[in-house]
Amino acid sequence: MLVRSVEYDRAALSRQLDETQQSWLLAAPGDPSGKKKKRYVDLGCVVVSRKLFLWTLGSVLGVGLLIGLIMLIVKTVPHRHRPPPPPDEYTLALHKALMFFNAQRSGPLPKHNNVSWRGNSGMKDGVSDDAVRRSLVGGYYDAGDAIKFNFPMSFAMTMLSWSVIEYSDKYEAAGELDHVKGIIKWGTDYLLKTFNSSADIIDRIVAQVGQGDTSKGPNPNDHYCWVRPEDIDYPRPVYECHSCSDLAGEMAAALAAASIVFKDSKTYSEKLVHGARTLFKYGREQRGRYSPGGSDPSLFYNSTSYWDEFVWGGAWLYFATGNSSYLQLATAPGLAKHAGAFWGGPDYGVFSWDNKLTGAQVLLSRLRLFLSPGYPYEEILRTFHNQTGNIMCSYLPYFTSFNRTKGGLIQLNHGRPQPLQYAVNAAFLSSLFSDYLEAADTPGWYCGPNFYSTDTLRGFAKTQIDYILGNNPRKMSYIVGYGKRYPKHVHHRGASIPKNGVRYGCKGGYKWRDSTRPNPNTIVGAMVAGPDRHDGFRDVRMNYNYTEPTLAGNAGLVAALISLSGVKTGVDKNTIFSAVPPMFPTPPPPPASWKP
Repeated sequence: MLVRSVEYDRAALSRQLDETQQSWLLAAPGDPSGKKKKRYVDLGCVVVSRKLFLWTLGSVLGVGLLIGLIMLIVKTVPHRHRPPPPPDEYTLALHKALMFFNAQRSGPLPKHNNVSWRGNSGMKDGVSDDAVRRSLVGGYYDAGDAIKFNFPMSFAMTMLSWSVIEYSDKYEAAGELDHVKGIIKWGTDYLLKTFNSSADIIDRIVAQVGQGDTSKGPNPNDHYCWVRPEDIDYPRPVYECHSCSDLAGEMAAALAAASIVFKDSKTYSEKLVHGARTLFKYGREQRGRYSPGGSDPSLFYNSTSYWDEFVWGGAWLYFATGNSSYLQLATAPGLAKHAGAFWGGPDYGVFSWDNKLTGAQVLLSRLRLFLSPGYPYEEILRTFHNQTGNIMCSYLPYFTSFNRTKGGLIQLNHGRPQPLQYAVNAAFLSSLFSDYLEAADTPGWYCGPNFYSTDTLRGFAKTQIDYILGNNPRKMSYIVGYGKRYPKHVHHRGASIPKNGVRYGCKGGYKWRDSTRPNPNTIVGAMVAGPDRHDGFRDVRMNYNYTEPTLAGNAGLVAALISLSGVKTGVDKNTIFSAVPPMFPTPPPPPASWKP
């Protein structure tokens, strides 16, 4: 039996075994099932262990849940943001300085004008004059009266537009970009009414609405009477001019500069450019000053020349259109000579509503610094650039071109009244030119053999604005509503008469004019005329040489403040060149052949 059993088993083992049978034979003792088979997951491009796959998937899901939980906690748990740094003094003053323009508006006031004591006024301007019979509603009153002087008003709009073109980012950061653009548009909308802006050829421009001459007797007008603009019931004559190159040039500059500000509003921008072209053409063809002797404008805003407006207006039209004919005109040496670029004089370097040459020189220096158009413009542009450098030198306290008060205020008008409007313009140009140099990677400039840094130039601008803000011997601010101590008896009809429901006649407001009490209404942001050459100041309502603000003065102030305000971000190099085509300088002509 035993032998047969063994032989049987050997025979069984000689047969081929299947996989299951082999696994029985290979199983470890006590493990009837044998070794477990390793499982895999086929992911298509790769095969991985099922265990590793599950572990990885679980880890990813766990991390995702953890991140989600953390984000939920961060969002639901209250947390504190670090407050933004407080605005600097220049930005604080800027907010107030812009409000002055709201107080000067004529016409139907916008809903959010934010000057409670002002109302609609001048609603019949133009239509009430039988010689004109068209609407001239809108614009701005010039100063403490209710006259609309279009010459300085246009300059104010040009200055504001220039500041927006250079520093739009700063305006945006200050929350004032929409505000200042609204101010500009209020002015340009009115200027477009003062001539036939849809025509290509014109023969007249409105120069002024209202009258100020009181030498012809006690006739009610804007200077003889002391009434709120809202209560005016006397005639407001319109003064038109038929040969006024200076006014046309400045208005063209205002509209051209504004067209760059509003370049994203194509229809309006093109309307402004068309008006600027028409005005400039008219000014070039109908030569003459807008303020001939004996006229009302000559008594208050007399223009000494129109050649500077040709350079100024031509430069702005070139930037607005890219048409090289305007650049050829603005850089014509003969034009520059007539404008006074080569003969100096006591007012050389003084930028104002009357003389635009210095502003034009700075503006055209910008062109050379950033685009360098080369021949045939290089020679005169280099001259303007050098002259600009010399003017900047004259502003510095190391030189004696201009006197200064003991408190440090530069006397650009040589000790005459109302010095602040000239000081703010110089502060703007010097701060702007320092930004130009830095944007061109130029650390400074030379005054003779001495090199001065851009910080020196910017320092001059700061000293002048700081003086106005209160760093002066009287320790008072010359901007109404800024600081603890500022003028309270501003020469301003609307601010000096209470809004109490009483309608005061022409002479009825005299009691408010002559009162020694502070104005019942605060005209926030108004920069007054300023101190005398001894740093003295009389806060007296009837002394307009101390206490009267103006549009042109406040426009220069706003421009200087935005240039100095906030972080030192520099200028917008490119926006002003939006319409300028690529430049391929023409090579200069070859020299004449040599003759023995």
